[in-house]
Amino acid sequence: MIRTRLGLQNILEEILGSREVYFQAPESIRMSYPSIVYSLNEIEQKYADDKPYKRDYNYTITLMHEDPDNDIVDKLLDRFDHIKLTRTFAVQGLNNYVFSLYYKNEKEIN
Repeated sequence: MIRTRLGLQNILEEILGSREVYFQAPESIRMSYPSIVYSLNEIEQKYADDKPYKRDYNYTITLMHEDPDNDIVDKLLDRFDHIKLTRTFAVQGLNNYVFSLYYKNEKEIN
């Protein structure tokens, strides 16, 4: 399986149990909760013989949930190897959990 952003989208929808998952969601979208918003933070390239051979993508993933004791936080932490909860905060009754995820891209670089 080649890991891509769309593959990540599918995994996040599966974990959340709904399609309330948005990549770089525009402000015009009306969300229902729980939901996940994620965005690309950086791309780290690995080199050999002065040529890139691998890229690791770092995403910021924000889970928004009304329940402070939800199980989705654990599901995210259990599903990915290179994920870290970086901060939490509450806004207008929504609990926000911000994660940093290094998602290994297995697509060959030519």
